[in-house]
Amino acid sequence: MKPVRTLAEALGAGVLVLDGGLSNQLEAQGCDLSDALWSARLLADGPEQIEAAHAAYVRAGARVLITSSYQATFEGFARRGVDREEVARLIARSVELARAAAAGEGVWVAGSVGPYGAMLADGSEYRGRYGLSVRELEAFHRPRIEALAAAEPDVLALETVPDVTEAEALLRAAEGCGVPVWLSYTVEGGRTRAGQDLAEAFAVAEGNDRVVAVGVNCCDPAEAGPAVELAVAVTGKPAVVYPNSGERWDARARGWRGDIAFDPARATDWAASGARLIGGCCRVGPATISALGTSLVTGEGEG
Repeated sequence: MKPVRTLAEALGAGVLVLDGGLSNQLEAQGCDLSDALWSARLLADGPEQIEAAHAAYVRAGARVLITSSYQATFEGFARRGVDREEVARLIARSVELARAAAAGEGVWVAGSVGPYGAMLADGSEYRGRYGLSVRELEAFHRPRIEALAAAEPDVLALETVPDVTEAEALLRAAEGCGVPVWLSYTVEGGRTRAGQDLAEAFAVAEGNDRVVAVGVNCCDPAEAGPAVELAVAVTGKPAVVYPNSGERWDARARGWRGDIAFDPARATDWAASGARLIGGCCRVGPATISALGTSLVTGEGEG
């Protein structure tokens, strides 16, 4: 059951807690995600595991669930011999599973639209600059966006975007889909992963009424605060922020390196700076999301 209020209306009333990393929760449930399709493989092979992972975040207090479609593409599933009609059905299933996990709890569903680099499964979403034009990237993204939009999520999460070219392509691909979007870059050193000026990157969403929030995800938590302030200053829109645990993904070794640096208490500062969608990305689990929600309630970030 869809919430009574739209997501944009809810953002006007206060902060909404996002979920955390889907892949780490699936792994905690015993799932093998070594396939190139990553968590999207389970749309075909283990949908009950995806629903259970979403439900764990609802119990932890998440009020926005991001679907398992980040790496679900027509091209990726085609490599496994899945035809386009079935791929569209699997993409729609990602929304259905999140709705089922929400179980009428007033939880919004964000349809995940990952970057082109996610389909390549080689870590290139952390570099961007694929050598493709805006038009070529738009053509890649549009079929999946159409399949997701047909399943009626509350919003499309254009997430982990590494460069401005892909952001422009994603926004074009989402035109006319009938679903609002948020735009979220992955950043490093105060710039996009492709090295572009972050203010210029946020500016592509300025004045676009279909964009309900702008911000960052899948980045070091230390990057989050300055990015939130900049996103709000440039666009005048609410910010969305959901960083990683602080560990870094080693694409060659296919493993995480470094120390955990995600502090749920920082959420109150992000909210004070204008963030209205706050959660975690890779390696941030239900316990941390629960602590983040508690921090927002007991701190000064709740609007």
